[in-house]
Amino acid sequence: MRLEDIGRNLAWKRGSPGAVARLDRMILVTGATGNVGRPLVHQLVEAGLPVRALTRRDPATAGLPRAAEVVRGDLETIGDCLDGVESAFLVWPFHTADAAPAVVKAIGRHARRIVLLSSGAVRDQPDSFVGRSHQEVEQCVEQAGPAWTILRPSTFAANVLWWAGQIRAGNVVRGAYGAVPMAMLHERDIAAVAARALTAPDPAGTAPDRAGASPGRAGASPGRAVASPGYDGARLVLTGPQVLTQAEQVRIIGEALGRPLRWQELTRAEERRRLLADGSFPDSFADALLDGYARMFDGPPPALTTTVEEVTGRPARTFAQWARDHAADFA
Repeated sequence: MRLEDIGRNLAWKRGSPGAVARLDRMILVTGATGNVGRPLVHQLVEAGLPVRALTRRDPATAGLPRAAEVVRGDLETIGDCLDGVESAFLVWPFHTADAAPAVVKAIGRHARRIVLLSSGAVRDQPDSFVGRSHQEVEQCVEQAGPAWTILRPSTFAANVLWWAGQIRAGNVVRGAYGAVPMAMLHERDIAAVAARALTAPDPAGTAPDRAGASPGRAGASPGRAVASPGYDGARLVLTGPQVLTQAEQVRIIGEALGRPLRWQELTRAEERRRLLADGSFPDSFADALLDGYARMFDGPPPALTTTVEEVTGRPARTFAQWARDHAADFA
């Protein structure tokens, strides 16, 4: 059963994969025009659920569904849009957790459930800059009081949109660490899992398995979806269905575009200079990104999980499908 069907029926069946609880209370989506927030808002609205979408953009030009209540603001002004909120989807866009206690406390005064979009680096690279900062935010959410679910996604497929300028200019994508393996994850799959976590009930007496291993699938890792309809107290590790190097990603994008794209390897120093010269890329993140790539290159390939399928009832989308969905972004 799909979440959309459940929302339209305004009912849930105990034990069904997408059971939805309390349809009369507001769901707050922060980062509502971001890679994950936008499809999440659409999925919740299509399910007939009340959504308040927080974005820095002008509501008139945000491109969100008319049925959503679109509020202009950010995490600094989040206290102004929490009245009546039952569940909140929290995206943390900063490279520090300094403001997390205040933001999470504000949400916790209103919402009974928080779903946090964290990072797979908390598990895979806990000593990294990204892993440490996201772990601090996770701890704030877990200690805030409301029920919580943590989403730990693998590499966002949307990250390759950084290559769009190079691809528009020619058939060569230049970068460092082309052999780094990644479990590329479609943002619509993250959104679908978030929708389930935001709306599924947690039956009384059913405790979530916070560190279970996914049975029956080689390479599955701790943090899978729990067996109950609810995901309160769960840390869900999300990955795409296959591991691909950056060079392979470029080739697949080329196949979606009908062009012979190829990867050209740069040294770390060359790539650092290229990133710093890119006005759209934050200078403060260049070294953190390259350090992360170096760790991924030296470490084992990422373990795949079946969490997306267990939570949503459908397999995670392939990177090839993501490339077809976003072909226009490279044209």
